[in-house]
Amino acid sequence: MDILHQQGRNDVAMVYLGTYGGDLMVEFVDSLGGAESRKDKWVVILSSLVGCPIKCKFCDAGIYYGGPLSTDEILAQLDHIVRIHAPSGNIDSKKFKVQFARMGEPALNDNVIEAITRIPEIYNVKNYMPCISTVAPGGREEWFESVLELNHHIFKGNFQMQFSVHSTSEDYRDFLIPSKKWSLREIADYGERFYAGGRKVTLNFAMGNSNPVDVDVLGSIFSPDEFAIKVTPLNPTLNAEEFSLINVFDQDEGNRLEVVKEMRDAGFDVHVSIGDLRENEIKSNCGQILVSYLEEKGRGT
Repeated sequence: MDILHQQGRNDVAMVYLGTYGGDLMVEFVDSLGGAESRKDKWVVILSSLVGCPIKCKFCDAGIYYGGPLSTDEILAQLDHIVRIHAPSGNIDSKKFKVQFARMGEPALNDNVIEAITRIPEIYNVKNYMPCISTVAPGGREEWFESVLELNHHIFKGNFQMQFSVHSTSEDYRDFLIPSKKWSLREIADYGERFYAGGRKVTLNFAMGNSNPVDVDVLGSIFSPDEFAIKVTPLNPTLNAEEFSLINVFDQDEGNRLEVVKEMRDAGFDVHVSIGDLRENEIKSNCGQILVSYLEEKGRGT
């Protein structure tokens, strides 16, 4: 892999734009995840696909689609980052989180399963936690069953499965995520089987200015015993701006959202994850570095 561009800060997050040759470009991220140091927490965010065919309204990764990455291509992203901070391959962070959530819907790539299992074979990791962030595309039931098996038989609850749901309205979910996907009820049925103790299944709500969220509906479908909720700001991407999807809270306002209180009153564990706002300046949100690079290249710089 060749690095075309990198941008950010080592004490916050560094975003890399890499290529496997030709037009096969991907982003990947080295982050502290809000921690003081990588000894405490180290988060690496990997791409699974070249671009993405899902075309979520708030994401810039869908500008084109070049297909799935091989297992070795996925792991090359991780290896580039590990060699910078832990060249010996000994990773003694209290939490080493490898998140398949950058460019590309991970459930559309069978090689993600192998990549997850090979990481602890390649590196000496003290506390490895894989993480998948997915919109739950339809037709990928066999893939999801493979992930469930990993959680139950290998990671035994130390696996973060996160579903990007964003709304309790199926119509609004269809607007935000314009592709075939599981319904909320299907996500709930799977999540109940996936849960193996330890980490609960996460429901992510990226709160924009018009997300319909009915906590009564939420509670009627999902059980607080197996599901936790992560509320995040809507990231300031070009697509979000184009579709007038406006972030509704910042660092000071997040915990005061009425919907957060209602979710907690309904018994859910709710994590309001603002993140480090300097990451917006770094443009660490999905697809932003690639779009900027292509724009600069188009201007001949």
